[in-house]
Amino acid sequence: MAGSPWRNTRILSLLLLVFLTGSAAGALGFRFVNRQPAKPGPSWKEGGKEISLQRLRKDLDLTGDQTKEVEVVLDDFMMYYQTLQAQMDEVRANGKERILRILDPAQREKFKSMMSDFQRQIR
Repeated sequence: MAGSPWRNTRILSLLLLVFLTGSAAGALGFRFVNRQPAKPGPSWKEGGKEISLQRLRKDLDLTGDQTKEVEVVLDDFMMYYQTLQAQMDEVRANGKERILRILDPAQREKFKSMMSDFQRQIR
């Protein structure tokens, strides 16, 4: 073999492209699925949970027991969502860190600039 595959610029370019494409798809998917209304309401931590629960109670005419059960489901969902989000953030950071370790100092600076540009584009 003619050398380590990690020194092959075509392989590194392909990995970078896959990483950036995955990040873009994830960001766009998240943004599309989680669109905010024109006037965002309070977040879950700022009373959004209580507003959601009260609306469900009113619109569905929930009993007290049903309201308590729905509240548990909503709490479980939010805990699961926050855990999943933290794991996704960790995977992204790990991938970025691994790429940075491969690059020389000039490439690292260019990569950081590319990532900054990418972040600005998805906002």
